[in-house]
Amino acid sequence: MLKSVLVNTRAFLLAIVALTALSFSANAQTPLGGYSAFIGTEDLYNSSGTRLKDAVQILRQDRANVHRFGIVHPNDEKDPWFFQPEARAAMEGMFRNGGGIPASIQRAILQGNVPVYVTIYTEDGNFVALTVDIPG
Repeated sequence: MLKSVLVNTRAFLLAIVALTALSFSANAQTPLGGYSAFIGTEDLYNSSGTRLKDAVQILRQDRANVHRFGIVHPNDEKDPWFFQPEARAAMEGMFRNGGGIPASIQRAILQGNVPVYVTIYTEDGNFVALTVDIPG
């Protein structure tokens, strides 16, 4: 019986340590800034003309369209972070670090013709996470 209590106590303490570490990690992320974008029809297709089927791919294509191809919709803001292809390639992991994109926002992005606001978070001076919202 004592062994069972010790195992349960140890598991409980490990869970508390893990949750505490997660809360410190989340608190260490600081919003750096963000940008507004309008997901238009051109953003739904990659440079080869293939229809994109993932919201992050579409958000990435939007940034490529703004910075590389000069396709700027009304409400598209140029941002100082995603002008390099390597930075755009890191977007998927950064959205995952930001908790992912909610299903309702994913559906809206996949349909296109929607304004979005993307927020960038830093931790120890590094870009670590992105979140996306639909204004309004």
